[in-house]
Amino acid sequence: MQKGMTFARFCAEQEALAGGNGDLTTLLDAVNAACRRLSDLVRRGEMAGVLGAAGQENVQGEEQKKLDIIANDVFIESTEWTGQLAALASEEMDNHYPISGQFKRGKFLMTFDPLDGSSNIDVNGATGTIFSITRFEGEGTASDDDFLQSGRQQVCAGYCLYSSASMMVITLGNGVAGFTLDNSIGDFVLTHPSMSVPAAANEFAINAAYSEHWQAPVKQYINECVLGSDGVRGKAFNMRWAGSMVGDVHRILCRGGVFLYPLDERMIAKGTAGKLRLLYEANPMGMLMEQAGGLAHTGLQNILDIQPDGLHQRVPVIMGSSEEVERLIEYHQSQS
Repeated sequence: MQKGMTFARFCAEQEALAGGNGDLTTLLDAVNAACRRLSDLVRRGEMAGVLGAAGQENVQGEEQKKLDIIANDVFIESTEWTGQLAALASEEMDNHYPISGQFKRGKFLMTFDPLDGSSNIDVNGATGTIFSITRFEGEGTASDDDFLQSGRQQVCAGYCLYSSASMMVITLGNGVAGFTLDNSIGDFVLTHPSMSVPAAANEFAINAAYSEHWQAPVKQYINECVLGSDGVRGKAFNMRWAGSMVGDVHRILCRGGVFLYPLDERMIAKGTAGKLRLLYEANPMGMLMEQAGGLAHTGLQNILDIQPDGLHQRVPVIMGSSEEVERLIEYHQSQS
C-alpha cells in the first residue's frame, strides 16, 4: 500500500485481490461521498444549522439530535441509488430500509450508525459514522432477518472519525488502513497503512460514572489499573473517555489500550444485555480490531461469533490490545 493513494484506488485494489468484480468498490465510493458530506456538516456546525435536539426519540428511546436525522438521510441518499444494495439498516430506524423500486437492487446489505457520539456535537467533540457490509444471500426482497448475520460474515467494516481531521478507517478482511480527508482535493488519501494494535498497553477507556454498577470482573480489572505501579500490575495506567465509541476505538487502534462498555447491574435490572448495538457498533468495530491484531469480546464470548437475534440487539463490549482483553476474559470466566 502506497501512502497518498486515494480511497477508491485502495478499495479497488483490495477487492481485486479478493477476486471481486468492482461492485463493493462502487458501494464504498458512495460511502466515501456520504462521509465527506457529513464531515462538512459537522465542521460547519451551527453555521449549517445542524446543532441542537430534534425533539424526538429513536427506536432505542434516546433523544435524537438534528444531525442524527440528517446523517441518517445523507447515508441513505448517498448509497441507495448505487445498484449494489438489497437493503440498509440503521440504528436510527425501527426496521430495515428497503431499496426503492426506482433503483436496481444489489447483493449487499449495509448496517450503519450514522452519527456515533452525537451528544458531543454541540460541544465540538469527537463524533463519527460506523458501517458494516455483508452479503445478501436471499432472493427477491430483503427482510429484517437477512441482516441477522454473525460478525464473521462481514465483507467490510469501517468508520469515519470527525475531529481535528476527518479520517476513514476500513478493513476489507486484509488488515486495516486509515485515510485522512484532504480538503485541497476533496478526497480521502491513505495516511495510515497497515494499522495495528500493540499487544500490551497502559490505557483504558470506560465511563467511570457507572463504577458502582460494574460487575466484579470489571471492578477487579479497573481497580488494578488505578493502583498503578503500586498494585499487582506494577505499572501506571491512564484513563481516557471521549464519549464516542469512534473516538475511543480510534485512539486504541493508533496506540493501544482497551475500550470497555461492559454489562452492569443497572442494565441487568432493566432487562437489557448491554449498551452498544451488535450490528451497528460492536460487529464492525470488532472486525476492525481483530484485523488490526487486537481482540473484541463480551467477557464470555467473542463478539464476532455472536448469532444476532434482532436488528437492535445490544451486547457488552470489551475490545483492544490482546493482553488486556485476555486478562479481562480470564476474570470474567473465573467469576462466572
